[in-house]
Amino acid sequence: MKISGKTGRIKSFQSISLSSELQQAVLGMGCFWSPEALFGQLPGVIRTCVGYAGGTSESPTYRDMGDHTETVQLAFDPHIISFEELVEIFWNSHNPLNINDYKGKQYRSLLFYSDEHQLEMIHQVSQRRIERGEVEPATDIMPISPFYLAEDRHQKYYLKRFPDAMRKLRHLFMTEKEIQNATLAARLNGLAKGYTNMARIVSELENWTIRRDDQQRLIELVKSMKW
Repeated sequence: MKISGKTGRIKSFQSISLSSELQQAVLGMGCFWSPEALFGQLPGVIRTCVGYAGGTSESPTYRDMGDHTETVQLAFDPHIISFEELVEIFWNSHNPLNINDYKGKQYRSLLFYSDEHQLEMIHQVSQRRIERGEVEPATDIMPISPFYLAEDRHQKYYLKRFPDAMRKLRHLFMTEKEIQNATLAARLNGLAKGYTNMARIVSELENWTIRRDDQQRLIELVKSMKW
């Protein structure tokens, strides 16, 4: 994370991660606002965004989604949180039967895999759930397919409901896209939804590998936000 001189803004986004070997996960759990906040507050999840996937129609939009489904895309550090853990959280956090076929294909329980290793982990998690006596989830499991980014108003939806927090983030980041891609914004979106708390965010910030003065500045900024 680089801070420019006088303005104090971040020149370029750099993931706060212990590893550069980031992996991707894409999943659908109904309306994509809440899943973005749920996964965005987890240490190890570096970036989040919402969009449309799983269909065949070209250039879907919120008003014309075609056969696509609302999904959330995650970039995560497997050295901090594994794909297997994300799958556990995915199935523990929604009931596929309650959303499948609601609004057509807009809301579906979808789980994408990028390679055979991810597919094997999905099967392992599913098998453990069955062994615990849980019903096999009615989730469509698919190879990764094109992901279409949703409109700006849907990104970090809960965070954007707090003008003071957004205003202060704009003092740090040069563009709205940098805010959207920021690990800090993902955490704050989770806070805005109530999935995490200030103490957890501050504790994580204290362990980010950035300059001490930048670290303190971020902590002070976050603590000053009005929620």
